[in-house]
Amino acid sequence: MGSELAGSDFPFAEGILEGRTALVCGASKGIGRSCALMLARAGARVIACARTTADLDSLIGQMHGEGHRAVELDLEDIDAVVEAVSDLGIIHILVNNSGGPPGGPLLENELADFEGPFRRHLHAAHTITKALVPSMESEGTGRIVNIISTSVREPIDNIGLSNTLRGAMASWAKSLSRELHPCITINNILPGFTDTDRLGSLAESISQRTGKPVDDVQEGWMSGVPIQRLIGPMETAAAVTWLCLPSSSGVRGISLAVDGGRMRSIWGSDGVRYFLLDFPDSGHVRIQTIRE
Repeated sequence: MGSELAGSDFPFAEGILEGRTALVCGASKGIGRSCALMLARAGARVIACARTTADLDSLIGQMHGEGHRAVELDLEDIDAVVEAVSDLGIIHILVNNSGGPPGGPLLENELADFEGPFRRHLHAAHTITKALVPSMESEGTGRIVNIISTSVREPIDNIGLSNTLRGAMASWAKSLSRELHPCITINNILPGFTDTDRLGSLAESISQRTGKPVDDVQEGWMSGVPIQRLIGPMETAAAVTWLCLPSSSGVRGISLAVDGGRMRSIWGSDGVRYFLLDFPDSGHVRIQTIRE
C-alpha cells in the first residue's frame, strides 16, 4: 500500500479530524512521515517535527489542507523538547515516534548505549505528554499514539537494545492508560517488517555481522509473515489515524500490531498468553498457555 491511501483511496470520512491539531514526532521519513500525511488528509492541522529541516519542508508541501507547520527538533535534547512544546499551543493528537537504536546482541551494548535511545523515546514521550495533557483535558479530547514494535510481545533477535526500549515504552503507556483523564486515550502501534529506510539499514547491519547476503536476511524475515510482503508505511498510518478518531474513544491502553500476521502469540483478556506450537513432523498444532 503506497501513498494512494492519502489520496483518492483515503479510507476515512472527509474532514473527520477537522478542528484537531496533531503533533507528529519523527515525521521526516518512514512511518512518521506517513502518519503526518494521513492525519492531514483526515483534516487535522499537523505540526511535524524532526531533526532534518529539508525533509520537513518537503513533507509540508505534500500535505493536504493548510496551516501545517514544521518544527526542527532533536528529541534527545530534552531541554529543547520542553521549550519547543511550550510554544506549540493546543495539541489534540500526539504521535510519539523516533528512530530505533542500532541492532546487535544486547550484551555487546554498554550502559552509555542506552542513554540516547531512551532519551529520544521514553524520556521525550513522557516530557511531551506531561506538557500536553493539561490542554487536552481542557479541550475535552486527547489522543496519544506511540509507534513502538512487535518486539514488546515477541523479542526480535539481534536488536536487544531496541527490544528493551520498546518494552519500557509499552509498560509506560499501559500505566498511563490507567491514570489519564477519561477524555484522553493512549495506545501503541506495533509495526512489523515495514518498508522503510530503517528496515533496510537493519538488514545491512545484520548482513555485515553475520555474513549473510541482505536478500537472505530479508527472505528470512518474510518467511514468517503470512502476507509474504513488507507492510506499507501508509497501512501503519491508517491504523494510527483510526486510533485518533472521535469514535475510537473506547479504545485505550492497547498495543495494536500491524505486522501482516507475523506474530504467533495471542493475548487473551483473561490474563493468559497463548502460543501456537506447530509440530510439522506429526502434523499437529498445540496451544500452550502461560498465565501472566
